[in-house]
Amino acid sequence: MIPRSIAVLGAGSWGTALAILLAKNGVEVHLWGHDEEILVLQQQRENRHFLPGIPFPDKLQPEPSLQKVLDASDEILVVVPSHAFRAVLNQIAEICTPKSICWATKGFDPQSRRPLSLVARDIFPQAELAVLSGPTFAIEVAQGLPTAITVAATSERYAERLAAALQSASFRAYTSDDLIGVQVGGAIKNIMAIAAGLSDGLGFGANARAALITRGLAEITRIGKALGAHTHTFMGLTGLGDLTLTCTDDKSRNRRMGLALAKGLKVEQAREEIGQEVEGVHAAKETWLMAQELGVDMPITHQVYRILYEDLDPKLAVKELLHRRQKAEPE
Repeated sequence: MIPRSIAVLGAGSWGTALAILLAKNGVEVHLWGHDEEILVLQQQRENRHFLPGIPFPDKLQPEPSLQKVLDASDEILVVVPSHAFRAVLNQIAEICTPKSICWATKGFDPQSRRPLSLVARDIFPQAELAVLSGPTFAIEVAQGLPTAITVAATSERYAERLAAALQSASFRAYTSDDLIGVQVGGAIKNIMAIAAGLSDGLGFGANARAALITRGLAEITRIGKALGAHTHTFMGLTGLGDLTLTCTDDKSRNRRMGLALAKGLKVEQAREEIGQEVEGVHAAKETWLMAQELGVDMPITHQVYRILYEDLDPKLAVKELLHRRQKAEPE
């Protein structure tokens, strides 16, 4: 059965786009975010900062009170940056104990350096869990352009319920039981997009970009397997699909971060220029530390980490990648 009402927690571009999609599908949507931004959204009936020119459907109601949003909703969809995920779940836990919770956040928990499902399981041990991920730009979803994603959940019934709420004439939702794999693909592709932006910004050409995407997928698969994911997940929408989109289109904030760094901007300057959260910056640190703990070889991730956190010259990073020992593919 399709949820009658959904609380969307997070009024950024992606949270707002999903709220618009669900409301157009006939679901009562209660959109929650920071008090100041929600009050503006209430007045303007659109998110002019992130999605200008796209009016809110009648069934989408911005609301500054988390208590009211949760009381009025059958389902919870969390769409906040990964570094805020744990805090928002703790806020929910102070108000209620949901039977199910899903999220569309892409990243790892900075405290534990693990997939967000493990944080959700710690806070809500009895709840059904789900994650939405795939090759998606918020503006295209809000505009109603053709899009496909994956819904991975702890039960087939829960995945199908969420997929039914999202499905429309222009939006297709597939289901999966690989919660870990879907999260890993969604988090690490952002690191590879920074690498692709750096490569293109330095003028290294299409050959180098193709190599980065291919070897980036190999890194994602290696660490995914180490965390217990299914290998075939990474050949789908949340692996190869999301990786290709994010590495090749300038709507990607992470790709734009790489392009900005290639111009000589520092990380904070690039963030200000982009004006939105760039998840790959956090993911690079968390993934590199996780890879060391798990003993997983991730050379592209390592070089992106060094560029972001050790001020390594990007040209030197590329040189080090090219001068790695010769080996067979795939490995």
